[in-house]
Amino acid sequence: QVQLVESGGGLVQPGGSLRLSCAASGIVSINRMGWYRQAPGKQRELVATITSSGSTNYADSVKGRFTISSDNAKNTVYLQMNSLKPEDTAVYYCNMYARLRAWLPEDNYWGQGTQVTVSS
Repeated sequence: QVQLVESGGGLVQPGGSLRLSCAASGIVSINRMGWYRQAPGKQRELVATITSSGSTNYADSVKGRFTISSDNAKNTVYLQMNSLKPEDTAVYYCNMYARLRAWLPEDNYWGQGTQVTVSS
C-alpha cells in the first residue's frame, strides 16, 4: 500500500548538478528519511539522512557537495547534488523509516531507485 515515487535522476557532466525528489503516499508518520546509493558491483551505501526534527547526517564522500532536505507536511525528501563526480554514478534509493498506521510499528520503506550517471 505504501508507495515512494522518486524523480530527478539522469545524465550529467562532471561538475554539474541534479536534484532528486521522493514523495511518499500511504504513510502517516515519518521518523527519518534518507538517500542511499548502489553502484555496479558495490554494496548499497548511505548518502544522507534527515530526522523529523531536522538533524542531518552525510557520508564523508558527499559532505560539502550534497544537501538533504524535507517537507514533512508533504512526506517528501529531496537531495540537492552539486559538483558531481564520476564516482557518484549509481542507482539512488529513497528510504523512509515510518509508520503506515498509528497503531503499527515503524519500519523501513524503499523507493524503486533512480539512475544518476556522471560522465563526460
